[in-house]
Amino acid sequence: REACGNTVRNVTGDPWAGVADDEVFDATPYAGAFIRYFVRNPLTQLLPRKFKVAFSGSDTDRVIADIHDLGFFSRTRVVNGEEVRGFRIVTGGGLSIMPKQAFELYDFVPVNDYLRVSEAVLRIFNRSDELRRNRSKARIKFLIHRVGIEAFREMVEEELQGEWAARDYPVDDLLFVDDEQADAPGLPSEAAVVADEDAELFERFVASNVAPQVQGGYSTIEVKVNQGDLTPDQFRGLAGILREYGASRARATHWQNIVLRWIPTGNVYTVWRELRELGLGNPGAYEINDIVSCPGTDSCKMGITSSMGLSRAIQAHVEEMNIQDPLTRQILINMSGCPNSCGMHHVGNIGFHGAAIKSDARQVPAYHTFVGGNRRYGSEMRIGMLLKTRVPAKRAPTVVERLIRDYEDNRETDDETFNEYVD
Repeated sequence: REACGNTVRNVTGDPWAGVADDEVFDATPYAGAFIRYFVRNPLTQLLPRKFKVAFSGSDTDRVIADIHDLGFFSRTRVVNGEEVRGFRIVTGGGLSIMPKQAFELYDFVPVNDYLRVSEAVLRIFNRSDELRRNRSKARIKFLIHRVGIEAFREMVEEELQGEWAARDYPVDDLLFVDDEQADAPGLPSEAAVVADEDAELFERFVASNVAPQVQGGYSTIEVKVNQGDLTPDQFRGLAGILREYGASRARATHWQNIVLRWIPTGNVYTVWRELRELGLGNPGAYEINDIVSCPGTDSCKMGITSSMGLSRAIQAHVEEMNIQDPLTRQILINMSGCPNSCGMHHVGNIGFHGAAIKSDARQVPAYHTFVGGNRRYGSEMRIGMLLKTRVPAKRAPTVVERLIRDYEDNRETDDETFNEYVD
C-alpha cells in the first residue's frame, strides 16, 4: 500500500481552462497527455514519494502550480517565423514540512518536448536513492533545494543526452480532446427576469461567484461547497442543472468548490434559483467565508485535530461578524489537522495546523497559527509566517476575529491589504 502512493498522481488543471479570457491556449489536452503517458508507466511505479503536477493555461496561476513537483504554464513563442505552443515549467514546490515555492526550470519548452523534459525530471527523481532513506523528506523539492536550481537544471540537461531521450513522443496521439462547446446549450431569446425580492442577494452572488466566459453569451458559476461536502441529493441536483442549462460538465477547484461551465448568461438567475433550492446558492466564493480544511481526524489517520470541526466553527463565526469591508472579505482562511498541509494552511492569509498543548497534565487540541500566506490567483503565491504560539482549538475563532479587527483598525491606508498589514 505504501508503494501505491509513490507514483505520478494528482495531475490537475485550471477549472476555467478553455473559457478564461486571459488564456494563451487550453492546457487540458496536454494535462491529459501527461496522465496517459506517465500514470502506470513502469518508470513511475516506485518513485521515492508521490509526484504532483499542475497545468495552467496562462501565467495566472489558478492551479497553485508553485507548490507542485512540476508545474506548467501555457505560453507561445515565435520560432522561425511561426508561433509555437509551449510551456513555462517550474519544479520543486511543495508544502508539509519545509514548505517551498517552485523554481523556474525553463521559461519555454515546446509542447513537442514537454513530456521529454518531464521524463528527465522523473528519471532523476527515481534514481535519487538518498531521498528514499527518510520518507518524510522524500519529495523532489528536498533534492532541488539542496543542490540549487542551476545544478538541477544541469542534471536535467545531462539526462536529456541519454539514449532514451532520442525516441519520438507521440504527443498528438495522447492528447485528451473534449469538445465541451459542441454540447453547450443554445442562448435563450431573452434573459430571465430577476424578482425584486431576490435582486440584492443575486447581485451579490453574481459579483462573487459568476464570471463571463471568453465565448460571448456564456458564463461560469462557481458553486461554494462548504467543506467540499455534497449530499447525494445535491450531487444529483447539480447533474440535472448541468444537463438542462450547461454542457453536462463541471470542474472542481483547489479550494473545494465546483465550477459550472457553459451556462448561458441569460439563464444564470434561473440556475441560481435552483442552486438555492439545493442549499448551494450562497455568495462568497473565494472570499473570507469560503474556508478550506482537510478531513482531519474525521477520516485521516494522520490527523491530530478535527480541522473540519474548526472549519465549521470559524465559518459560523465569520458569518456572524457580517463582514462588509471588501478588502477584509478577500482574506482567505485555511486549516489542516496536522503539519502535512492537506488544507494548504501555509498559503492562506490566515492558516492553522493541528497540534496539542498540555493543560493540567492533559493534552488539549490546539493549532499553530500562520499569517501572510497567499494563494489568490493573479498575485504572487507566498508561504505564510508561523506565529510563535499555539492556540487552544476552542479559541481559534476568536483569534481570527482579533486578527481581522486589528487589521481593520490599524491598517495605514484604506487600500492596504491584509498581507501588507502583516508585513
